Amino acid sequence: MDKLMDRPWFLRFTALALAIILFFSVRAEGNNTSSSTIGDTLDIIRDVPVEVYYDNENLVVTGVPKTVNMTIDGPSNIVQTTKLLKDFILKVDLRSLPMGRHTVRIQAENLSDKLDVRLDPATVDVVIEEKISRAFPVEPEFNERLLKDGFHAVKKEVEPATIQVTGAKSVIESISFVKVSATGDNGINKSFEQKARVRVLDRDLNKLNVTIDPEEVTVKVEVEENNKEVPIVLRQRGVPGENVAINSIFSDTKTVRLYGPKKTLDAINEIRVDVDVSNVEQSETVELTLPKPRGVSKLSEDKVKVNISVTVINGEDPPPEVSIGPAEEENVNVDVTKEFKNVPVAVKGLDEKYKSSFLKPEDGVVDVTITAKEDVINSLDVSDLDISVDASNTDEEGEHAYPITVVAPNNIAWKLSEDEVTLEIKLA
Repeated sequence: MDKLMDRPWFLRFTALALAIILFFSVRAEGNNTSSSTIGDTLDIIRDVPVEVYYDNENLVVTGVPKTVNMTIDGPSNIVQTTKLLKDFILKVDLRSLPMGRHTVRIQAENLSDKLDVRLDPATVDVVIEEKISRAFPVEPEFNERLLKDGFHAVKKEVEPATIQVTGAKSVIESISFVKVSATGDNGINKSFEQKARVRVLDRDLNKLNVTIDPEEVTVKVEVEENNKEVPIVLRQRGVPGENVAINSIFSDTKTVRLYGPKKTLDAINEIRVDVDVSNVEQSETVELTLPKPRGVSKLSEDKVKVNISVTVINGEDPPPEVSIGPAEEENVNVDVTKEFKNVPVAVKGLDEKYKSSFLKPEDGVVDVTITAKEDVINSLDVSDLDISVDASNTDEEGEHAYPITVVAPNNIAWKLSEDEVTLEIKLA
């Protein structure tokens, strides 16, 4: 080995090999250092906010996006620092431009000169318009299908009733609707109020980009149960005693308000109250319960006071001795009697699925004897008498007896040849 190392050609060969190894080692290290300190890196920063400079007191600008994406390319360390710190600004400066349409470039500030910057989008089309304000009335909306069956919305109000809308002139002029909606769960049965946001819409119901003051208003919805006012009809029932003549039956309460589903109320035109005079011996005031029709939830009045005025006739007492001259005798208005024969009895309230026929009286007519002052009798006609039976509670076939009721003008007394009728009820 010592002899080999002493030879000149061996030493030369070894030196050459070492030189070659050293050359490639240094070159590789240089390439690595250059790549890590000088090489470029590309990255994307998304949703970078864009600042807009303009006279926002008097103008409105549209068309500038709120954010853009920015691609940066450059040295790796600068790219990473820029992405981490985000201490740069993207802006659109419109302060020197007049009103109208413009295409402007988004500018970047506070970025290193060593970076290549590309924005998406790089330019934007903007519209600069005059800013105006206008007052608009707010229209309340409410879906009445949310109400409980038998209830309806009486009134809808908004407080405040008008709002101030500010925006570009062309946008303000395109406003067609300013609405606010009241909402709630199904089955609403009482009045309520709630806060709600105002919506400003064009004629195609597109929401417009405007400033609203105030943005929220109070919506008040007045809810009430369906109701209807109908007259109270007093019906004399029964026959007074032989010595009692009914002068009048009346009540100071003329109407009553009914509450319930609309379909039920539409079918009711009056409330009939039977006044039994069979036990009346003198003039008196009685309190009667108002009948509640089927399907009606409540009445405004449960009872009604009825005044019954009568004359007690004593057949044993002679008529008073009154001296009447010829002129006075013509004006004397005495009680007279008149009989109406074969007056038909009407059947009312019978369900449409049934039909009726009279068993007693067979022809369905009665005779009515009327006693009243002569002038009343002379003006009375059979059409002034409403003689009927109420079959509204009939719910099965067969023979049924019904009391006869009479609705007649005041200040008359009457008697019927029959107090009740018998009907045969069958399915129609």
